[in-house]
Amino acid sequence: MTLADTLQLSFKAIMSYRTRSLLIVLAMSLGVAAVIVLTALGDGARRYVVNQFSSIGTNLLVVLPGRAETSGSFPGAVLGQTPRDLTLKDAELVGRIPQVKRYAPLNVGVAELSAANRLREVTVLGGNANLIPIRHMQLAQGSFLTHGSAHSAQIVLGAKLANEFFPRSPAIGQRVRLNENRFLVSGVLVPQGETMGFNTDEVVIIPINHAQSLFNTTSLFRILVETNNRSEIQVAQQAILDVLKESHDGEEDTTVITQDAILATFDRILHALTLAVAGIAAISLIVAGILIMNVMLVAVSQRTAEIGLLKAIGANATDIRRLFFVEALWLSLAGAVIGFVLGQFGSLILRLAYPQVPAWAPLWAILAGIIIAILTGVLASLLPANRAARLDPVKALGKK
Repeated sequence: MTLADTLQLSFKAIMSYRTRSLLIVLAMSLGVAAVIVLTALGDGARRYVVNQFSSIGTNLLVVLPGRAETSGSFPGAVLGQTPRDLTLKDAELVGRIPQVKRYAPLNVGVAELSAANRLREVTVLGGNANLIPIRHMQLAQGSFLTHGSAHSAQIVLGAKLANEFFPRSPAIGQRVRLNENRFLVSGVLVPQGETMGFNTDEVVIIPINHAQSLFNTTSLFRILVETNNRSEIQVAQQAILDVLKESHDGEEDTTVITQDAILATFDRILHALTLAVAGIAAISLIVAGILIMNVMLVAVSQRTAEIGLLKAIGANATDIRRLFFVEALWLSLAGAVIGFVLGQFGSLILRLAYPQVPAWAPLWAILAGIIIAILTGVLASLLPANRAARLDPVKALGKK
């Protein structure tokens, strides 16, 4: 039996059982599509997180109170101790380190913003003049702590807040209240949307001393540090730890996190998650392979007379095996191609629904889905093909 005969006969056999073949192809294609869509979502989430961190620069260090060990917690907490707070004095000491280009003490809280007969709850960032450039935010109008004392009651509004509170007049120079404290609007941020977990269009920025007064605290939430260049990150990290240890009476009670460490952690977690969901989706391909095997085993009993006739006219066991092998290959290839198209369409829907997430399936996932689909189909054909090849032609022709 020639290859052309095998291809022709196998295709006719598939088309003669259209409903059965359609169900097999559908099961296989849904499995491939699931692998592509889920890996696109997982890899898109990973790249989204990486892009978010990259958007705030590559020379960033974050100083946190408490010594984070490998367990991820402050060891003194077990003994009922609390980490020493970071203070403005600590921030000033960090700012004197030669490798530090600029620093920004940071406090974060929530307060009620009121002005022009409007009232709403907003996220408040307390910092110095360096907070805006370190966080890679930009001012559309005005300034922040550049004209006047660092103790002046200035406030910068997010773009959405400025439009919401002052839709018909310039926001610069207007008076607003945060809880019971009065502030003068000195700047408005450029619209940036959501970044690093909060919407910058809906935040306000005030001087750090006013933030501490507003939230009734003398401690800092974080200290953001930008080094002169990327090559000095490790040196700056150790220098910050040394300076703060000396300031805290020899206690190593602070943690300095590099942006690379944060990125690497998120990348590992999300990559593992992508592999996990891809593995779960791949199980459906194995199920589809089992479906092919079961259906083809039934087909052997249904086509006993046909197999007997083929053997009677000269087809050998190898030809019969090849025939069933090619049938499974047709079904697997059709399922893989249709699954690829469905997967790409599903990924497109994700990108349209969530434009900020680059939901593109990685090449390895696409190839893995297609290859697994073909392999499971082919392997599932081995048992039915062997059973068909062992049929005795005389007995097979005698069956109806």
